[in-house]
Amino acid sequence: MTKSDCDPQRAVVQRAIECGVNWFDTAATYGAGQSESSLGVALQVLGVADKVHIATKVRLLPEHLGDIRRHVKTSLQESLRRLGVGHVTLLQLHNAVTAARDDEPSSITPDDVLGPGGVLEAFESLRATGAVRWLGLTGIGQPKALRQVISSGAFDTIQTPYNMLNPSSGRSMPAAFGEIDYGDIISDCVRQRMGVFAIRVYAAGALAGNPPSEHTLRTKFFPLELYRNDVACSARLCDVLGCQSDDLVDIALRYAISHPGITAAIVGMGGT
Repeated sequence: MTKSDCDPQRAVVQRAIECGVNWFDTAATYGAGQSESSLGVALQVLGVADKVHIATKVRLLPEHLGDIRRHVKTSLQESLRRLGVGHVTLLQLHNAVTAARDDEPSSITPDDVLGPGGVLEAFESLRATGAVRWLGLTGIGQPKALRQVISSGAFDTIQTPYNMLNPSSGRSMPAAFGEIDYGDIISDCVRQRMGVFAIRVYAAGALAGNPPSEHTLRTKFFPLELYRNDVACSARLCDVLGCQSDDLVDIALRYAISHPGITAAIVGMGGT
């Protein structure tokens, strides 16, 4: 990465810190590790790596499930190296949770998470070393399977899709609801006193009038077809509200953080 590549990213991080932001969310899979590396460089150059909170994630692939503990440890070690830090505030599972493995892309089961030799044991062993402080989930998959993991009370946070076009993680939807239904899992999280991060608050940019990102063009988890549908829905929403697409940027963020069960919104930035 060249200096000219780093400077704009560093400027964004610096401005965020000046505005009071002290929480940065990343993942090992974002840009194949480049997101963590770029954030690490920016924080080190600015001299604030020990003054902010970092959240990262680990994703298990089918070939990792025979030794979950080893892969989780290796993934975190590599994340810490790229970030240039000795610990992170939050480590999150980056897989969907479903009744059977691979019901959805890279999904794992509640037993993979909670059972002997599973994700929870691996996460807790890392917390015991001081490498992580809090443990989190990604709230995609099947609501029944997610509830089984949430109800264990073992996890501190969850990140889950919640936006104006699909608010189903935060309320019960009618039978005719035609989108993915996340089953009001935020209510389950509230009962467990979990922190809840809203993700996809702009529906991959559709609510912000943005073109599809490179990630949207290749992801298996929120495919291009979904983005195109959300763009059409956003246009209809503007007609109903009598506003321009630019107005939705503020409205959509306010909508997400107005839910009483949501702690904060994670808003992604372009590039890595």
